[in-house]
Amino acid sequence: MMRGLPIISAEQRLAEHRGVKAAIFGKPGSGKTWLLRTLMSSTTLFFDLEAGDLAIGDLAIDTIRPRTWQECRDFAAFIGGPNPALRDDQPYSQAHYDAVCQKFGDPRALDRYETVFIDSVTVAGRLCFQWCGGQPEAVSDKTGKPDLRGTYGLHGREMIAWLVHLQHTRAKNIVFVGVLDEKLDDFNRKIYVPQIEGTKTGLELPGIVDEVLTLTEIKDEEGKSYRAFVCHTFNPYGLPAKDRSGRLDMIEEPHLGRLFAKIGGPAKPATGRVEFGRPASPAAAPLNHQMTTEE
Repeated sequence: MMRGLPIISAEQRLAEHRGVKAAIFGKPGSGKTWLLRTLMSSTTLFFDLEAGDLAIGDLAIDTIRPRTWQECRDFAAFIGGPNPALRDDQPYSQAHYDAVCQKFGDPRALDRYETVFIDSVTVAGRLCFQWCGGQPEAVSDKTGKPDLRGTYGLHGREMIAWLVHLQHTRAKNIVFVGVLDEKLDDFNRKIYVPQIEGTKTGLELPGIVDEVLTLTEIKDEEGKSYRAFVCHTFNPYGLPAKDRSGRLDMIEEPHLGRLFAKIGGPAKPATGRVEFGRPASPAAAPLNHQMTTEE
């Protein structure tokens, strides 16, 4: 090993404590906030943006309630620490972190929390969009009128920076909760998309987090309904999902405590995580064969 080269050995990397970064989507009323009851309340910090915590009104849990986008950024800097790659005039820089430590106190107060539950990224997007609309970039230099393209461009950059900074909080579980919308595409097909202002955040969020889970209602073979997490990208419901850990089944119990324990458990052999079966070759078609709309 070269002297001074900051290589993290395989043993050190495997011994690191790594939190789970998850995005959970579901329709309104599906029980997303209720999932807080499946976590240990003494080690969970509730990042309450919805102001709709009736489902957990009797739950003894520590809570922060940002009301502005500036507060959302400040809390993210306090939770995630400084990013040394950023200039002092940028959010999440060392200067920003030092300022929020002066404001909020000793960051070691966060050591007791294993999970930060952010409810919801949908509301965070609205606060961000409102803030972006008041920035110079949201006004046209030529006409002096509001420029929606500039607003949406700034909004996308702000949201991604916020999500990525929280995602880099290695030692904690970070859970982003969001509303799932049901829409029809140009071909009148049903699709499901995260309810977030603009398109950039909804498109990039699944690539930022480790796990994308949809909380939904599923019917068993007898027609009885039950709530569950859909966890695999290729699922028969067309719901957004992803499991980077390779440890989850297609359908999992909606219990975050047990889900995180399973993700942190033994992994399946790498060769068993992906199934591949080449389909049988169809009979050779005549060269003049024409595709029909049914094909």
